[in-house]
Amino acid sequence: MPARINLLKRMLREGKPSVGLFHSLGSPLAAELLGHAGFDWIVVDSEHSTNDVLSVRDQLVALDATGVPAVVRVVEGQNHVIKQFMDAGAQTLMVPMVESSEYASAMVRAMRYPPDGIRGVASGTRAGQFGLNADYLSTANQEACLIIQIESQIALDNLDALLEVNGVDCLFVGPSDLSADMGHLGNPGHPDVQEAIEKALKQIRNAGRSAGIYVGGAEAARKYVGWGANFLAVGTDLGILAKAVSGVARDLRTVVG
Repeated sequence: MPARINLLKRMLREGKPSVGLFHSLGSPLAAELLGHAGFDWIVVDSEHSTNDVLSVRDQLVALDATGVPAVVRVVEGQNHVIKQFMDAGAQTLMVPMVESSEYASAMVRAMRYPPDGIRGVASGTRAGQFGLNADYLSTANQEACLIIQIESQIALDNLDALLEVNGVDCLFVGPSDLSADMGHLGNPGHPDVQEAIEKALKQIRNAGRSAGIYVGGAEAARKYVGWGANFLAVGTDLGILAKAVSGVARDLRTVVG
């Protein structure tokens, strides 16, 4: 049996617009709920959360049961980190703060077995159904999917080179870190930042690549889709939860004082 078909990789390859959410709660139950909520994919975040390999694995199990593709955002692109998450069952990884083609190429290789990469071989991993899938090793590379984050002026300056890296499936613009790097911390809506985002998204799409971005809502999504984005993260579960519960508390306070 070959490795599981990566549905998200196919969406990106075909350029189909897709919508997803960042999952930071660290809960398999919440992951399962999100998998049934109607998104095209869910990012299990280990960069800005308390997730580790074990908790991510449990959330991957929950999302696999819903049939919704999972993306694992790693803390940083180190070979041993990539290897652990891949062995735990991740097929799609998101790597933050990618600024050079050399770094991007290293991430492509870290996700793949030889001769295409340097991923260490183990026969009994969850990814290979604990050694029960005899065809996993020979088919895993073709289903590996890499999303790199463009989050600095250096990355923007090197965008042409990054677009030349084979094996990168999507380039994801991070407005918050980009705005901070450009001197506008906490203000991704600054005209200079928005101008840079527009230029980057159009450059990515004109190169025939998938362009991702964090949108945070429908209004921003419409604008970024107009600029070429086709991989849209519409928020975080924590942000949605915080807004919802504070709204409930505020409404009840109007009743009880």
